[in-house]
Amino acid sequence: MSDANAQGRKEYPWSKKYPVDIHWDMDIPTGSMVDMFDESVKKNADKPALSFMGKTLTYKEMGEMVDKFAKSLQDQGIGPGKHVGLCLPNSPFYPIAYFGILKAGATVVNFNPLYAEQEMRHQINDSKCDTMVSINVRQVQPKVDKMLDGSTCLKKIIVCDLAEALPPAKKIAYRAINRVKGVFGKSDTVKVEDNEKHIPFAKMMKAKGAPKKVDIKPDDLAVLQYTGGTTGVPKAAMLSHGNLTANMNQATLWFASGAGKSDKQDKMFAVLPFFHVFSMTVQMNLAFKLGAELTMLPKFVAEDTLKLIDKEKPTMFAGVPTLYKALMDHKDFKKYDMSSLKVCLSGGAGLPETTAQRWTQLTGKEITEGYGLSETSPIVTANPVHGDKKTNSIGMPLPKTEVRIVNLEFPDRECPIRMEGEICLRGPQVMKSYWNNKEETDKVLDKDGFFHTGDVGYMDEEGYIFIVDRIKDMINASGLKVFPRKVEEAIMQHPGVSETIVAGVKDDYRGENVKAYIVFKPGQEVSEAEMTKFLRDKVASYEMPKLFEFRDSLPKTMIGKPDRKALKAEEAARDASGKKAPPAPKPPGM
Repeated sequence: MSDANAQGRKEYPWSKKYPVDIHWDMDIPTGSMVDMFDESVKKNADKPALSFMGKTLTYKEMGEMVDKFAKSLQDQGIGPGKHVGLCLPNSPFYPIAYFGILKAGATVVNFNPLYAEQEMRHQINDSKCDTMVSINVRQVQPKVDKMLDGSTCLKKIIVCDLAEALPPAKKIAYRAINRVKGVFGKSDTVKVEDNEKHIPFAKMMKAKGAPKKVDIKPDDLAVLQYTGGTTGVPKAAMLSHGNLTANMNQATLWFASGAGKSDKQDKMFAVLPFFHVFSMTVQMNLAFKLGAELTMLPKFVAEDTLKLIDKEKPTMFAGVPTLYKALMDHKDFKKYDMSSLKVCLSGGAGLPETTAQRWTQLTGKEITEGYGLSETSPIVTANPVHGDKKTNSIGMPLPKTEVRIVNLEFPDRECPIRMEGEICLRGPQVMKSYWNNKEETDKVLDKDGFFHTGDVGYMDEEGYIFIVDRIKDMINASGLKVFPRKVEEAIMQHPGVSETIVAGVKDDYRGENVKAYIVFKPGQEVSEAEMTKFLRDKVASYEMPKLFEFRDSLPKTMIGKPDRKALKAEEAARDASGKKAPPAPKPPGM
């Protein structure tokens, strides 16, 4: 299929349903993220660029702050070849530092502010990050400060004061009570001295003169984006300026075909954290490419999110499926106005059919599901925003993105239509390698330049792709392959189920047993026997869960994805201690 590139889009199944105003084989420009940003600042100088907790910065004001940040970095000897960490929640500091680092010619390394010390220490040393941008809250700053103890290569920290991101009135009140409300719970701020190892962000803003222009080429490294580590020690995808600009241009074509075409400025609302590649590209970078206003919240709280959408009237929004569900589950959801939203995007995890249908019923808006990975900048496929969406499908390839489905046992063989295999990708947004890890790179990039995703799926006759599951999540029950996602989708059909995760647990006889962790809606509990009976005509006998664990909640990752890895860690800890899982509770009255 990939060899048909020169023959045009007619050779591809997806050409039958491709959006009428987009061609798969159209040119996708690549370039410098810095040039993109500067062009947008020039074009949209007087328009609002950033909005946070009631404070707004124009594109001109943001551009000036980015220049000062870049100049200060260069004055400190930071430029090409240097790696600067960002350990920040969503706030104006993040995009200012992000583009400032890139403008100085250096590389951004994304850090989750809630990393454990061990995770942070590994990533600092692996990425050779000697400078970090942090924030003065107790759950973040002391942890980053510990990294200066000589056990890592970190030498200094640029410290942001969250009060500086607030409007004057809120700044005074905030400093008076010395609390960060709604960011990290009720975490006190910490005082950080201005010394050789700690540089205040405010001091960076006093830099004089313009930054030295750096000749940035598309192949130059822009971001080190660490994977979640589900296959072992986290690895850093090397995302170039070309990768990021290509994906931004693809996203503009695909997601913004209905945006940016009116005189009214679009507004992107971002609550997913920017350190996650989905939010970094599809919210932050895309917003600046479009000249949109980027409205931010530092942490997801359903009520705060609903209030902001109702008040600020954003036109574009992105979330993971559990985020959409949490909004709809809020008791006052129907009181808030969602009518301003023109584009609602979903990624990060599979979008359940029930969630998509319910959102449309309640808001009149459709959710557009996409798919991507850290290694692909991240978006590679999506359902059309204005076109046919297929239930449970991750859509079709974005322009200039090639998809192969290859045989699980013979990876050099391509699968026919509707046959399940591993999803493999090639395109201008796909990384060239992992940072400092040739062995892992060789495992995922084949001789033709296709990236092997580790996801199992198939393509239908019209080029829509369907994910079955992750190869590594596949359960081996007595030699039979069980895909957790299929069982999860069957369980979710039960009207009393709120959410579920299915995973394999060790079994001396079968190798692995299928186990379902289930959260019920309030007052809707059922017994194991009733759930088994419900599933009998929906899954094969070998796919039927042999174990159930009914819970009040399921673990989530930082961006709200169901965390199967955390449950498997719980099971491993139980095995090590010899303890059994708690019994599934009986429903009331039994």
